[in-house]
Amino acid sequence: MSRFHNTLPLILCAAIAACAPDQPSTASVAPDSPPKAAPAASTVRPAKDAKNATYMIDGELITLVDGVDEKTIVPGAASKQVTRYTEHEFEMDLNDDGRKDRVFLLTQDSGGSGTFYYAAAALNTPQGYQGTNAVFIGDRIAVQYFKADPEQPSQFWISYAEREVGEPATNNMASKEFRWDGTSLIEMAAPDGMK
Repeated sequence: MSRFHNTLPLILCAAIAACAPDQPSTASVAPDSPPKAAPAASTVRPAKDAKNATYMIDGELITLVDGVDEKTIVPGAASKQVTRYTEHEFEMDLNDDGRKDRVFLLTQDSGGSGTFYYAAAALNTPQGYQGTNAVFIGDRIAVQYFKADPEQPSQFWISYAEREVGEPATNNMASKEFRWDGTSLIEMAAPDGMK
């Protein structure tokens, strides 16, 4: 038998391998690759007003239309996640650019037992209102005060009563303070001994 007949199977295997489409090896694919992060809210086009801007809530971009956004939670189910712009709002120059921004509370309800409250803002830019991230405040709260901090131009605070299911919202008072850090809203650390 000639040397050609002995090498023919090797040549055929090499040719088949060269023509096969590239397949990622199991070693090159991370087993638990993290999901891609949502785009920053700053990449979204500014809106005509705060009630029609886009906000980042728990890593998800939410665009309000006339102050409301509704999303189906499970396809085919009746329950929806409803995000609302509330009446708790005021104007202040949050980012010290000489323009009055809107600061307000958003609520989010997914059909469960509670309504979740968030602090958010819409920066008044020359191109329109740019929504910020939203910072979680609490669930089932009763807002007492929500206003700008007169001593700190980029800060605002909220005072509220917390309640458990079936309890009146009178026993547990709490407060939180927020500020604009140049790129996002952040919650200020509470002084020692205060909630």
